[in-house]
Amino acid sequence: MPRRQGYAPLIALVAGTAALAAAVAFAGSLLFNGDRATAAAAAAPPGTTHSPAAPAHSSGHWLATWAAAPVGGVADPAQAQDQSRRVIRNVVHTSIGGTEARVTLSNLFGTQPLFIDRVTVNTRPVTFRGASSVTVAAGRQTVSDAVAVPVAADADLVVTLRTPTAHGPVTTHPNSHQTSYTEDERGTWATTQWRYLTAVDVRGGGTKATGTLVAFGDSLTAGSGTTTDANTRWPDVLADRLHGAYAVANQGIGGNRLLRDGIGPRALDRFERDALGVSGAKTVVIALGINDIQALPRETDPERITDALRDLTRRAHARGLKVIGATLMPYRGSAAWTAGGEQVRQHVNAEIRAGGVFDEVLDFDLSLRDPAHPRQLRAPYDSGDHLHLNDAGYARLAGLLDVDALTGDRTTVDAL
Repeated sequence: MPRRQGYAPLIALVAGTAALAAAVAFAGSLLFNGDRATAAAAAAPPGTTHSPAAPAHSSGHWLATWAAAPVGGVADPAQAQDQSRRVIRNVVHTSIGGTEARVTLSNLFGTQPLFIDRVTVNTRPVTFRGASSVTVAAGRQTVSDAVAVPVAADADLVVTLRTPTAHGPVTTHPNSHQTSYTEDERGTWATTQWRYLTAVDVRGGGTKATGTLVAFGDSLTAGSGTTTDANTRWPDVLADRLHGAYAVANQGIGGNRLLRDGIGPRALDRFERDALGVSGAKTVVIALGINDIQALPRETDPERITDALRDLTRRAHARGLKVIGATLMPYRGSAAWTAGGEQVRQHVNAEIRAGGVFDEVLDFDLSLRDPAHPRQLRAPYDSGDHLHLNDAGYARLAGLLDVDALTGDRTTVDAL
C-alpha cells in the first residue's frame, strides 16, 4: 500500500531556515485555525464552551488508530516571550480510518496542572465536555469529546495543541522516528518528540476493523533504525498487511525493560495503561526482555524474565485478550553483548518456544539470525549496530504474523 504523508512534507518545505520563520508561523496559524469560525472560537476567553465544527453522531466502537506510550518528563524549552504563540504540532501516522476522532492527552510526568486552551485534529477544533479548553491534573490524562473529522487510513494526521502557560516537565515520547513541530514567536522548529499526545481513536466511516492489535515492546517495536518519516516500523508494515481489518497501536519504548524502571516505566507497571487500556484492544504482541539482559544492571536469572512475561499474559487473559509473544533476537557484535547474557537469552527463548508463556509465538530470533552465525543478526537486516534492524528487517518481522488467523477473515491477504 502506498504511504500517504499528509501535512508533514508541507510543513517541512517551509521549516528549517530563519529566513522563512515568519512564513512558517503564518502557515502554522492557518493550519491551526482552519476557517473564520475556528478563528473566532480560538479568540474566545479560555474555558468558553463551543460545539465541534460538525456534530458527531455516529455509533460504533472506538479503536486506536495510533498510540504512543508516555516515556518521561522533560524540561520545557526556553519560554516564548509571547506565551499565546507556543504551539505543538504532533504529526502521527494512522493505521485505520474513520469519520470521528478523539484524542488522549497526558500529563503523566507533569508536576502541576497542564492548561491547554486549543486542540485541533487536522484543523478541526476539539472539545472536552463541550469546552474548548481543558486542564489536565499532574499525573493524569484526559480524553476529548468525539469530533467529526475525516481520518484516512495509512496517512499522516496533525494534532495541534496550544499550551500558553505550561512550564514542564513536558510528558513526551522521544525518538519517534517522525517529524513533528513546535512553534513560538521566533518561528517553527522540527522535533522528533511527541508531546502530551498519547492516543488517537477513531470510529465510523464503515470501517471493517474488528479490534486493535497492541504492539507492546522496546526499541525493536518503537522502530529504532528505521528511516525517519517513512513509517517502516514493523507495526506500520503490519497495518498495511491488514488492509484496515485491524487497527494497530504501537506502544514500544526504546530502552524499555520488563523488570526495572529506566527509559519509561517498567513494562510490568505500564501494561495496564499502555496495553490493556488501549481502545478496542483484542490482541497484544509482546516483544520484551532483551534490555533486561543487555542493559546495566543486567538480569542474570532467565526465570525472572519468563515469569514476568507469563504475568503479562495472565493479566491480558483476564481481560479477554489474545497474547502473541516474540523470541529475543540475537545481538552479538553490539557493545553490550556478553557470553553470560547470551546464555540468558537462549534460556528465555527455549522457554518461550516450549509453550506456556504466550498463546502463540513469533520466532523473531529464528527469522532474523544469521544461519552461519546464529548469535548475530543477518547482515541484510542489521541497522549497523548489531542490535536494531533496518527497514528491511522490520518488514520481515511484520511478515511473520498470520493476518488471516488474526482477523478470522480468509480474504485478508497480502495480494489485495
